[in-house]
Parts: sequence; structure tokens; C-alpha cells
Amino acid sequence: MRKAVRSALIWSLLTVSAFAEQRFIVRTTLGGTVLTAVCAPLGCNVRGSLGDPAGQVFLLTLPDLLNATAILGTLKLQAGVVELEPDQVLRLADGTAALPDALFQFDPVAWFGNTTRYGFVAQPAALKIRLLPAQFSFGVTGTGIVAIIDTGIDPDHPALRGALLPGYDFIRNVDGSADEKGDVTQSTTGVVDNGNPFFVSGTVGALLDSVSARLIGTNNAAFGHGTMVAGIVHLTAPGAQILPLKAFRPDGTGYLSDVVRALYYAPTRGARVVNMSFTFPSPSAELRRAVDFATRGGAICVAAAGNDGSPLPRYPAAYDHVMAVASTGNLDNQSSFSNYGSNWIWIAAPGEGIVTTYPFSTFAAGWGTSFSAPFVTGTISLLLQTTPDLDFTKAASAVAQGQPVLPDMGHGRLDVYKAVQAGVTGK
Repeated sequence: MRKAVRSALIWSLLTVSAFAEQRFIVRTTLGGTVLTAVCAPLGCNVRGSLGDPAGQVFLLTLPDLLNATAILGTLKLQAGVVELEPDQVLRLADGTAALPDALFQFDPVAWFGNTTRYGFVAQPAALKIRLLPAQFSFGVTGTGIVAIIDTGIDPDHPALRGALLPGYDFIRNVDGSADEKGDVTQSTTGVVDNGNPFFVSGTVGALLDSVSARLIGTNNAAFGHGTMVAGIVHLTAPGAQILPLKAFRPDGTGYLSDVVRALYYAPTRGARVVNMSFTFPSPSAELRRAVDFATRGGAICVAAAGNDGSPLPRYPAAYDHVMAVASTGNLDNQSSFSNYGSNWIWIAAPGEGIVTTYPFSTFAAGWGTSFSAPFVTGTISLLLQTTPDLDFTKAASAVAQGQPVLPDMGHGRLDVYKAVQAGVTGK
């Protein structure tokens, strides 16, 4: 029986990686030096620690798929090797329709000491969740550090500049920067703000000139995703500081190991909220442990539910200590693309035609639970201002004061006013 289980494990490990290099996450009590010595004669390489405080989780690579079965079988039997799992490939969670009118409402408005667009501040989604009444009635703009695990952020966007902290690029292992603009070749003429609308992917329509739209290209469908998520957090909580953690490429893919590293990293930089606008169809023991570590470190985790139109749980959204966010339309209808389920969705928020920031100092509209989750993330930052000792339980209780919608949408559609009121009154 043990042999059969071991064979099944090895087969599952071998069938997941879509990349030429075979990558695995190992948990071991051997330590990095001993693990490296064990791997050397087997042909596997220890690429480094994933940042857990006990120093037990490492990334391994195998250069030759044909040798993987024997190598992993031997390694699994090694004393001190606790678990092996594939470094699976994750994908950012993003449904579209006509571009919303708000994207073309350019009139400048004063907004918390800054000037921005009317269509950004007064878009239907913001009105639906009663964002401005909550901000002004309770005098809250948000506080604390919000970590965004995504494709990075445009640090030069005028709407975001004052809110950004130096981040970390886990793709390139660069500390102090998570600039996603380096993922594409920039036009020498730049982007013409208020330019023509282009659907740069099936879920994002941006105001770009034609040259810039071509440079982004179809292979970079998720380019700008992190900047868009950051814009929604900043709209909801303009007083929060944003920590960009780049774990995804512009095509929307990223390794599980980089997400795990980001989750271990975020609390060490003081993050009180973590936004995860990505989904994964299968559970991962190391991802769950990393989420639990972040929670114990004082961070409150929020994740997109995904856009498969399915009731099946997606991860990390379905883990304990994570608020899973589904998507609704402007009529409080369940978005056709949104995942759902009364047993794992916590709350819903608008996710259709959301107007937000986009690289090169312009704006875009997006569809998907990726753009629902940051409304909840920003709301938690508002709650931190009313409740300094806010933890996951208190935050989840306040956010749960939603407007009733369909039963498969958890506690209903986000109502920021009611959530902040609950934080103020403690009820």
C-alpha cells in the first residue's frame, strides 16, 4: 500500500508543471546545507528558502524530467523530508461588456488632497457600496500597510505615487521595486491619456494610444493587473500604504513558490492586510501554512473567488482565515462569470466595468473577481482606523454586514458604510 501511495504521489508531481524546468516545494527538518548535500548526488538543485521562519521550506528544481521519478522517490524516503509538492503554476483570477461611461468621465475632482477623475471616484461601483458616505460620515481614509501580491504596480502613476512603499519583485528577486512597466517595451511617444479605448485583454479595456496597445500585445493579457488592483484599494482607502509584491508575470502566470514567499514576506514588512486577486483550483499544504503564518503575524487576508462560474472552492480563497470575495453587477445581480457557494464565499462586491488606474498614468475598466476583492481589502484598511486591534474575526464580522443578494454570495454585497459603522460601534 505504501508503495502504491508513493507511486501515486510521484505521478501527481510529474504531471503538473507546464514549464521545462521541474520545480517542487519541499518541507524538511534537514536544513538547507544538508538538503543541498543530499540533493547533489541525486541531480536536484536547492534553489533557496521560501522564507518560513523555521527555515524548513525550500524550492527544488530537477533538470531532467526522465530522472524525476527515481529522484523524488529517493528523496521522499530520506529521513527529515516531511513533504513534497509540485511548485504549481497559478493564474490571476480574471469575465466582458461595453466599456462603462465612467471610464470617459475625465472631469477633475478634488479628492483627499489630490486631484483625480470624476469617473474614478464617482463610478457606479463606489456609489453602490456607499464608499464616500462611509469615508466622510466616519472620517476614515484608511491606515496601515496593504500588501498586494500581483503583477507589480506602476510606481509613477500620479494617482498612486503618494501611497506606495518600496516592494519586492519575487520574479527577478529584486528588493525595493515591483515596477510592472518593465515587463513591456515602452513606446518612445508614451501613452496618450484620454486616448482611444482598447481591449488589451478579454477582461480589461484601457485608454491607450494604438502604439502602446500594440506594445502590450496579446501575450501580456495580465499586464497592468496589479496597478488596477492597487487603484481600487487606493480608491477605497486613500490613507493606506500599499506594498507591491510582484509574484506574477504579465501573461498572468506565476509560481506557487513565489506566492508562498510573498506571504512569508508581507508580515515582516508590517502588512496588516493582504490582497490576493488570483485563484488556484487545488489546495496546497504550503500555501495554507503561509496564509496561516501571515494571519498569525497580524495580517488579514482577502482573496478573489475566481471567474469560472462554478460552485467549486478555489484557493487561497476557500482557506480558513481568508475572506473569499465573489462578484456582483451594478444591479446587485451575481456576475455570470463569478464563482459562488454558500459554504466558502464570505462576501461579494462589484466586479463589472470597474474603473481604476492603469500603467502609463492612464485608467482602465476591468471585469472579474480580481477587482471585487480589493474593495473588501480597502474596507479592512478603513476598519483598522476605527479598531486598531482589528483581527481577522473582527474584520470578517464587520464586512459581513452586507446587503442581501443571492444566497450563494455569502453575506451579501459589500456595504462599506455598514461595515465601518460596525467597526465604530463594535457590533
